Amino acid sequence: MRVRTTQDWALRPATPDDLDAIVELRAVVMRPDLVRLGRFDEDRVRRRMRDSYVPEHTSVIVVDGRFAGCVTLRPDGDGRCLESFFLDAGLHGRGIGSGVLDTLLARTDADGLTVRLNVLRGSAARRLYERHGFLTEREDPVDVFMVRHPRPTAV
Repeated sequence: MRVRTTQDWALRPATPDDLDAIVELRAVVMRPDLVRLGRFDEDRVRRRMRDSYVPEHTSVIVVDGRFAGCVTLRPDGDGRCLESFFLDAGLHGRGIGSGVLDTLLARTDADGLTVRLNVLRGSAARRLYERHGFLTEREDPVDVFMVRHPRPTAV
């Protein structure tokens, strides 16, 4: 098993057994933004994750030996799509999200890959993505679509 570790967190490959924890975390983390946008539905928020879950492209974030979140980086044309990046709200502000994102972007930069994502309008996560070089491509009434082109890596 390949595990990326820092002092505070680790990434491990997701398994089918992680789905229930991911589904529940998604429902909790996304609720405030979805309610604000008038789009929260208890069943739909869970069903969408169950329908789209691909463990092969997903990593679980582990803090203190316990499930703390997840992130998916799936192939998308000639780049990658960053999806399902959820971290337990009690862990926000500790640099874990930035560390995870730095790790994933170092990998895509090394491979010369563009990364795309969408984030809910008004979500605090947008600031995280902007700090990591994502730019807005377009917006609709619900989502902001962002892109980050690869940065040169040190040789």
